[in-house]
Amino acid sequence: MNDEYILEVNNLKQHFPIRTGFFQRVTGHIKAVDGVSFAVKRNEVLGLVGESGCGKTTVGRTVLRLYDPTAGDIWYRTERGERINVATLKARDIKPLRREMRMIFQDPFSSLNPRRTVKDLIGEPLLIHGIAKGKAMEERVAALMTEVGLDPNYMERYPHEFSGGQRQRIGIARTLSLSPRLIIADEPVSALDVSVQAQVLNLLQGLKDELGLTLIFIAHDLSVVEHISDRIAVMYVGKIVEMSPSEELLRHPLHPYAEALVSAVPPADPDIKTQRIILEGDVPSPANPPSGCVFHPRCRYANQSTCVEVEPVLEEIEPDHFVACHLARELHLAGIGG
Repeated sequence: MNDEYILEVNNLKQHFPIRTGFFQRVTGHIKAVDGVSFAVKRNEVLGLVGESGCGKTTVGRTVLRLYDPTAGDIWYRTERGERINVATLKARDIKPLRREMRMIFQDPFSSLNPRRTVKDLIGEPLLIHGIAKGKAMEERVAALMTEVGLDPNYMERYPHEFSGGQRQRIGIARTLSLSPRLIIADEPVSALDVSVQAQVLNLLQGLKDELGLTLIFIAHDLSVVEHISDRIAVMYVGKIVEMSPSEELLRHPLHPYAEALVSAVPPADPDIKTQRIILEGDVPSPANPPSGCVFHPRCRYANQSTCVEVEPVLEEIEPDHFVACHLARELHLAGIGG
């Protein structure tokens, strides 16, 4: 593992059993994540994008060991420089890592206990990890609220007294309470009004620069991901199909699915005309994925031999630009403005 990487995920799989009948026998598996590999550098933002159900949230939760992985390695470099495989840790050994690896949950309406005050919600991790209590905890909560743009005088209020954007700021403050190094943001703006999304994105970008954070930013909207991410990984039915620097992906996608996502991103210049690509068919079930390339049933470029029968591997086609497509070297796909 290179020292510049804080996280390296190798061939990660998360298969959930399908149980049927009176005796609940396992009759199949939902392959939510099926062989995902990527690495994240220190102080980098990796965007993880794809349609609902593609497995991106499951990747984030498995990396944090909220789910026990079916297979694969999750190598994390701690603040002390130790290289730890999170995938094989016992439950009692995971708690110390909770201070360094944290999550921002998607829905600020359901991720906060409505019966607890903001002070209790933000201060709870400090109590659990024995970092602060009493007056010291209250001062830390006040500092965190100020840092995320909330008035500390409101710490005795309850979540229902805040707007959606303010609740998400409370969730971010709670995540920051333990001074983490790696944050997985699971669609942190998807439940917010468009007018508030930019504020939260700017807040996360500012905190990332100020505190030296590393982020995995999960979203289904490529136009949101591009604004905050240094690199973008595109997922489809449990697999990463393309990964590259953000600007390169938007300008020059190599995978047909990424091309379709990019076509939905409005260009900054209104004079540039784009042709929206509408994919036909439905997303395959992860319980019964298609043979060969998982995207071939919806791909307008697929051939009936290689694409249908042979599964492509994620390979580096151009410097730091990875794609899993048999036709990547032959196709000339359109990016923004192309």
